[in-house]
Formats: sequence, C-alpha cells, structure tokens
Amino acid sequence: MRTTGSVPVSLAEIARIAGVGRAAVSNWRRRHDSFPIRIGGTDVSPQFSLAEVERWLRNNGKLDSIAGRELLWPRFEALGSRNDSGLAIAEAAHRMRAPRARISQAELTAEARRLTDEAAKLGRSEGARATFEFLLQRWLETHVRQLSTTPPPLAALMARIALGVRVGGHDEELTALDPACGTGHLAAAAVQECGDRSLTLLACERDPALAALASARLAFVGDGHDVRTEIAAADALREDPFTGARADIVLCNPPFNERDWGYEELATDQRWAHGLPPRTEPELAWVQHVLAHLKPGGAGVVVLPPAVASRKAGRRIRGSLLRTGALRAVVALPPGSAQPHSVRLQLWVLRAASDDPGAVPPGQDALLVDATRFARAGTREPGPHWESLQSFVLSALQALDRPDADLPDGAARVPLLDLLDDEVDVTPGRYTPAGTEPSGLELAAAWRDLETVLTGLARRARRLSELGFATGGPQTTVGVGDLVKAGAVSLRAGQQPLDGAAAPGSAFVPLLTVADLVSDGTPSGSVAAGSAPVIAERGDVVVAGVVRAFRAWVHEGPPTALGPQLYALRVDPAKLDARFLAGCLSAPSNGRQAGTHASSSSRVDIRRLQVLQLPLGEQSAYARAFRDLGAFEALLAHAGGTGKGLVSDVADLLAAGGLDG
Repeated sequence: MRTTGSVPVSLAEIARIAGVGRAAVSNWRRRHDSFPIRIGGTDVSPQFSLAEVERWLRNNGKLDSIAGRELLWPRFEALGSRNDSGLAIAEAAHRMRAPRARISQAELTAEARRLTDEAAKLGRSEGARATFEFLLQRWLETHVRQLSTTPPPLAALMARIALGVRVGGHDEELTALDPACGTGHLAAAAVQECGDRSLTLLACERDPALAALASARLAFVGDGHDVRTEIAAADALREDPFTGARADIVLCNPPFNERDWGYEELATDQRWAHGLPPRTEPELAWVQHVLAHLKPGGAGVVVLPPAVASRKAGRRIRGSLLRTGALRAVVALPPGSAQPHSVRLQLWVLRAASDDPGAVPPGQDALLVDATRFARAGTREPGPHWESLQSFVLSALQALDRPDADLPDGAARVPLLDLLDDEVDVTPGRYTPAGTEPSGLELAAAWRDLETVLTGLARRARRLSELGFATGGPQTTVGVGDLVKAGAVSLRAGQQPLDGAAAPGSAFVPLLTVADLVSDGTPSGSVAAGSAPVIAERGDVVVAGVVRAFRAWVHEGPPTALGPQLYALRVDPAKLDARFLAGCLSAPSNGRQAGTHASSSSRVDIRRLQVLQLPLGEQSAYARAFRDLGAFEALLAHAGGTGKGLVSDVADLLAAGGLDG
C-alpha cells in the first residue's frame, strides 16, 4: 500500500500546489539547501516526496490558498489505475454530500478510503461541488487520451435541438435517456436545458468508473431541479438495462469504430427495425437503439463520424431511416467540436413517428446543414465559434417542419428522391454550396474584427517604432554551446518516439514535428509519455533546427513530445530570461549564420546560435521588446487573413449584383 510520504510529485505539480510558475520552483531548488531531495524520475524531470514538499512549503510560507485541492490530486493519481482513482473521486463526492454515505467501500483500498475521507472533509469546508469538479477535471486531463467526452457547448446544443424537434408541446414532465453517458456531460446538459420541468433521467455506461463519476456529477447538477436519476453500469447494446423504457429525448455520443459491438449475439434483436447493422457499422446500431427508446414524437440527437453518412455498407439502413422519416436532419460540425478534434463530426437528428393526428407528418425531404465554416481558422484555440455555431444550427432547424420557411445559407432541404440513389449519401457538404455567402451580420462582424486588429496593429507599431538603437560597435554575444557548458541552459534534442504499444493506463502527450510547424504549428499526433525521449514543459524554449522552419519560442502549452530536429532549452532563471533567450535565438540572422543552407531541409547547428551577453536585469527590456514584436507579427498575420477573406467575400457579393446604392 502506498503511503502519503511515498507519493511522487513533479516540479510542475509543486508549482501548481504553490500557485507559482515552474521556473520559481526550479529556483527554490537551487537556492535552498533545505529543499527536498529527489526521490525518483530523471535529472531533467525529477520527482519529489509529496509529504516532504508540503512540509517544506509550509515551513517557508509558500503554500497558496488553492493548495488544499492541489495537495489532494497527486494522492488520487498515486492510487494506481484510472479506475481506482475515478471510483475514489466518485466516492468522495457522495460523501461530501452525505458524510455517512459509503457507496463502494468494497471496491476501494484502505488508502483510497482514507483519501476519500479527507477529500470529503475538504469539500464540505471549501465547497463540495467546486472540489469535486476540480478533482474530476484533473482526472479527465490526466486520462484525456483514453476517454472521449462531449464538450459542454456541444452537449447544450444537442439538448436544445432535441427539445426543439420533438413533437409533444411543453410537457411538465419529461424523460431523457443517454445510453452511453461517460462522465455525464450530455445528461447534465439535459438537466440544465429542461429548466423547471420535472425530469426522469436515465443513463447507462459500461465503464464502472465513468458510471460512478456520472452519478456523482448528476447529483450536484440535479440540486435545485426536480430530477429523478437512474444510472446503470452496463453495455447498452448487449445488456440494455432500460428495455421497454421510452424517452421524450435521447442524447448519445457513442463509441466509434468498434467492431466487437455484439453483432453475433444481437442478430435477431427487436431494435433493428431498419435492418441488422453490418459488423462494420456499429454506429448504425446505436442510431437504431436511440430510435427504439423514443416515445412517439420523441427526438434523438446522436454524434457520429462523417463516414457513417456515406459508407456503402450502411446505405440500406440509411435509406430506410429516410423513407420512414426517422432521420430528419444531419448537421456537419466544424473540426474541434469534439473528440477526435481533427474530424468533422456530424449530428444526426432523429424523430419517432407521432401518434398525434394533428402532428406534422413525415415530409418528402431531409434537412442537411453544413456548419463547418464556423471553425476557428488559423488559431490553436480548441473548438469552433460556439455562439455563432449554435445560433446558426438552431435557426436552420426551426424550419424542419415548415416547408415554406426560408433557410439560412449553408442549409438545404433535399428531396428524398435525390437522396435515395445508389449511394444514399447524406453528407451535408454534397448538397449545400461550397462557398456560402456571408450574412450581413457575419460581414459586419468581420469588418469590426479587422478594425480591432488594425487598431492593435497600429498601437504595437507605434511602440516598436519608438525603440532606440545605439550606433556603437556590436554587442558581445555568446553561443548556446557555451551557455550549456556554463550551466545557464540545458539542451535536449528531440527524437523519434520509441516503438511499441503503450502500457495499459499510460498517459499520452501531443507530439510536435517539423512537418507540423510547416503546416499550421499544431501537433498532429500523440504518443505515450513513456515512449517520448524529450518532452517540452511550460517555460522551456523550443527551437526548430531546420532552415525551412527555423524559429524559436517559449513553450506555453501542455507537456509536448518533440520529434527529430526540434530542441528544448531549459534556462536557469537566475542567469537567463526565457523570453529574452527565445527572442535572440529566433533572429533570422542567427538562422543564416548557424545553418548550412545547402537545401531547404538543411539543419541549423543549435550550439552555434548566438545570444546577447547581458546581465539578467537588462534582459527584461529586451524580452518585452521581443514579446511586442511577436504580438505585432501575429496581428499582422491575422489582419492579412481577415483582409483577404473580406476581399473575397465582398468581390463575390459585388459580382452577384444587388449593390444597394
């Protein structure tokens, strides 16, 4: 059994506990002989005893107000597997609400039970819901590569769609179902969007740890709402715990591309009203599962990969869904809307036939909505422009049962005769114009955005133009190689990740390569942390050592593995300012002098790159100037992209005629 004293923490975790930057912790370690000694890890990524670190921080007055929760997390992480820590967090949440409750004592170790007691006590003093959400978020971040969650904005959009599309008016009592609930994002959105109405919430999750966390989350979300919740830990396809239950709305983000979904044992299942899903089409099994649980007139919204709309194996089922009016609309989402973030996922909007004689009968068309244009172009921010996306999609779906209503650009009402061909392809992009004209509001917003950027650009330009430069002789410089010898920086060269499958429970980190820098600068892959020889941490200076992509910057994102020809420099904050170092290294003249330039793929000798030799106190002024210059460059690129887009849009509008005055 692992005790508190043997729980290891990294420098980054110590920084979070103390509420400071990682560089400050490195500085403490160098300046204070009393700082705890390393108990594990490597020279580059050392690990320390949590108990010793806590004692040292308290003795030196360096504990931040958030330390209570931060001190808890490493101990939860040290419990072992993902399931052990997840079940312990769920148990702690229930005990925060009911001190004497113990829902899973038999499944927890003695250390886990002690930890849940401490977490429950802390939650009751510092806020139960905030403490639980903190622990849950850290758990999700740690296991992000093993889990698929539904972002809250997407979950809210799905709940609003389902409530708007269903036939049944404004009933005071509703039933909602999520058959693959994960940690409860969609179920929580259903509670929030149903407002004051009485809600029976049914949810199912085959992973016991996720089901326990969903139960804990929904207990908090349900406070202040009239909600009755029932969560089952089971495989909804193989062992449906809610057989015969019918819901007003069903929300589902099912697992993708699973071949072992129960094809053989479920061949004669009554849910396959539109045909037995092929072994390679598990997503269509989930679609029919959703339909089987809808009340007459009820609506379901399912997140699906785009291939489901066009794969040959599923065309017969897609045709049946269209002919019966079960598939009412398909919405193509922009990349980044949910995991996997590189894929343009789709929302399939389903509705069961209504038994109300006055209800709108199934039409002879389907509504296809292409919302992919709401991606954040040219930015690393995750997710689309949610507010604009939600407004557009909800506006388009308002016309679902109104054949004469006008549709916004990007939405099309497609006759079934056009869809029921040899392919039965319901991909929205095939039926909506590739380049839709911007609306007046969108065009006005783009002009305002450009005006704001140009104002910021002018302000930065004035500041940079006021910089004065001495006309004397050149300043003394020192090479990176000499800085390494002097101990001012440590240099690590990125490498190809080690081959082999990741161990169960391994944490994954993004992988950045030179090819990524040449495209958009965003890591395109991920690797198990243990297989990555070099990982850049926040505050490291990263240098691309190849002529075609030469640049240097201070890494500010999550821990990231570096591929070949990328280098990580970690500075001694008592000798060097990281932004000063990155600014000096990124100068084009540096790349020209240190590179061979035999071809665009030539390497840059990192150790030959030159850095101004200045006292630490004088480096900050240069660091600020380099930061302003970088911001100026980013604004310039933004202005160029926005301006080009406006030129293109306005030119198309002019060529189409209709100039007013």
